[in-house]
Amino acid sequence: MKRTLPPLNALRAFEAAGRHGSFKDAAAELHVTHGAISQHVRLLEQWLDAPLFERHNRRVKLTPAAKAYLEKIGPLFEQLAQATARYGVPETVSRTLSVNAPATFTLRWLVPRLARFRVEHPDVEVKVETSNGPLESLQENHDIVIRGGPDTFYGYSMRPFLSEERLPVCSPALLRQLPLRSPGDLRQHTLLHTSSLPRLWPDWLASAQVAPLRPAAALTFDHFYLTLQAAIDGIGVAMGPTALVADDLAARRLVAPFAGPRLPSRSYCSYVPDEKLDDELVGLFRSWLEREGMC
Repeated sequence: MKRTLPPLNALRAFEAAGRHGSFKDAAAELHVTHGAISQHVRLLEQWLDAPLFERHNRRVKLTPAAKAYLEKIGPLFEQLAQATARYGVPETVSRTLSVNAPATFTLRWLVPRLARFRVEHPDVEVKVETSNGPLESLQENHDIVIRGGPDTFYGYSMRPFLSEERLPVCSPALLRQLPLRSPGDLRQHTLLHTSSLPRLWPDWLASAQVAPLRPAAALTFDHFYLTLQAAIDGIGVAMGPTALVADDLAARRLVAPFAGPRLPSRSYCSYVPDEKLDDELVGLFRSWLEREGMC
């Protein structure tokens, strides 16, 4: 179907004049004379059979209809400029990588580092889903699943990338208020627990050769990231996983009052379905995890 378009040079002159609110500035932008802009605007007014500007001596002002018209055509000129700039440049094909990981790990380790992966691979879109359930119970297929290990699952390849230990952590303010010179001083503190990990404190106290003690108080949370946040907020002392609190320790949001003992813990591992092993993108992300785990 034949398009009915106004004179394009006249339209360009009107768009520049309307955007600047000045024929003079429009002429400077388009490298033409003031008279040429005026002539093109008159031509477009004749074509539309309607005025575009209200002329007041040396000033010009868009009519209400012309202002609405400019709001419609202005973005089209911008799109035309962008399309022209991109002409001949190969299109980047964006790929999506699906990752499933535990919520606390995602919040405290993966998300703060994803920006670095994006810098290295800006064409890759990472879709992260969190769950703490067993790998074999996942309902959807994922390119990479992150879980503790090392474990063996039929149909999956496993590689560890981040080791972890556990030891008490608390806020610097709490430590100044109630110093911890020995593990026995924990009697004066609130101990923070996670319901899914009830043995952390008893196991650590036994490892530290401390007789069972009764703390000043105890708080239990259903998610581990809540337990760690409570420690950061100065509510009590938590058993911190070294890998997930390393950034907080470095930034002094948390401190470790005791150098040890350190409870051994399972490593974080990447599990990849066998049919994805030759996927270049999966390999890139897996190698990136391992590099980050060594930092």
